[in-house]
Amino acid sequence: MAAAPLKVAVVGHTNTGKTSLLRTLTRDVDFGQVSNRPATTRHVEASTLLLDGRPAVELFDTPGLEDSAGLLERLEGLRRDRGVDWTDAILAFLAEPALQDGFAQEAKVLRQMMASDAALYVVDARDRVLGKHRDELEILGRCARPILPVLNFVADPEAREEAWRDHLARVNMHAVVAFDTVVFDEAGERNLFAKMRTLMDRHAAVLDALVEDAGRRRQALRRASAEVIADLLIDVAGHAVAVPSDDPAAAEAALERLRAAVRAAEQGCVTRLLDLHRFRPGDYLSETLPLTDGRWGTDLFSAESLAEFGITTGSAAATGALAGLAIDAMVGGMTLGAAAATGALIGAVAGAAKSRGREIVDSLRGVTELRVDAATLDLLARRQTALVRALLRRGHAAQERVRLAAADTAEWPPGPARDLRGLLAGLRHRADWSRLASPGRVETEGGRAEARDRLSDVIVQTM
Repeated sequence: MAAAPLKVAVVGHTNTGKTSLLRTLTRDVDFGQVSNRPATTRHVEASTLLLDGRPAVELFDTPGLEDSAGLLERLEGLRRDRGVDWTDAILAFLAEPALQDGFAQEAKVLRQMMASDAALYVVDARDRVLGKHRDELEILGRCARPILPVLNFVADPEAREEAWRDHLARVNMHAVVAFDTVVFDEAGERNLFAKMRTLMDRHAAVLDALVEDAGRRRQALRRASAEVIADLLIDVAGHAVAVPSDDPAAAEAALERLRAAVRAAEQGCVTRLLDLHRFRPGDYLSETLPLTDGRWGTDLFSAESLAEFGITTGSAAATGALAGLAIDAMVGGMTLGAAAATGALIGAVAGAAKSRGREIVDSLRGVTELRVDAATLDLLARRQTALVRALLRRGHAAQERVRLAAADTAEWPPGPARDLRGLLAGLRHRADWSRLASPGRVETEGGRAEARDRLSDVIVQTM
């Protein structure tokens, strides 16, 4: 018979981030209600952490303690009048509804405390230590349950972490963990479970397993993200649009079709990454990579977009009307930088082929292919990995839209960057592997899967 799950009450004053902590620990952006208004949680809500599909830890989000001074006075009166200890006074308070008059929220908190194995006491580290906090700790400490204080919002410049640690030490609470629910800290989460383990040694095996499981899930999330990005790069690298060499209007229309197809593919990748990390498309907006309702705001094909990531394709390509694109001859894989205006496409192809003689131009049989060039593929890879880095460090309780740090858009390390370019160069002529032209096509060839694995091996090194 499986052991009963560890029951943990999440308690504290109103509006300290109790629901936020649960969202981050459970990776559930929709758990409960989070806002800046006090007393958002009015009832006890539960969430469960699973191990191998079985409940391991049950976390109970409780209402905020609103009148700790009044409650402490009532409990002290009960203890004196009935000649009982603190724990029995609390049990009497919970057993007699008449004693709970005016303390409905506090009664819910104490009832869950007494039904739990332990508690996490959540503190907004930006708050000053006040008498209400001292009263709360006095009451909760009398419930005869292990309590681990959690200092929330420690990444905020206004946090008073040292003042809180000093106060908690004065009430004999020396096991304290700093854990910001807005900026996810993988080490902070491990530390939280490790501190819980010191207070609840009977549940050490479960807590150790949770730490190991969280690490495995994190690595699996990075790998799955890399595979999503690799799929995008294979689809875009192999995609080509054929146009008549003597029809500038058709070439311009084909160019826009290519751009539209790549933009749609990138948006599909963004949507899948957000879903994979259990976030919503509307949660994100970045100055570097603007997103509005989940869509990239920066034009993938603009010279400015390339420049934001420090990517250059040569002076002509940076100023040309086709920045970010290349024109590939159908034979020999000849590629030109996209420097020409649309009306000069044919001249550009002919000029590049001049050194090979007239027979190359004839072999084109009047058809030119438009493909995405290496610089644009590099940009696609960098944009997606930047998003993944931002999602990996974002807590699921964050209310502001994510803003990417400068490190997110920095150049890749030389090794992975070189390996990526080499792999993509071999994919540029695998049109049979691209799903952009035929979205519903089912891939049955093992070569594409192998290519995705090799690309993923490189991409995951940058996360």
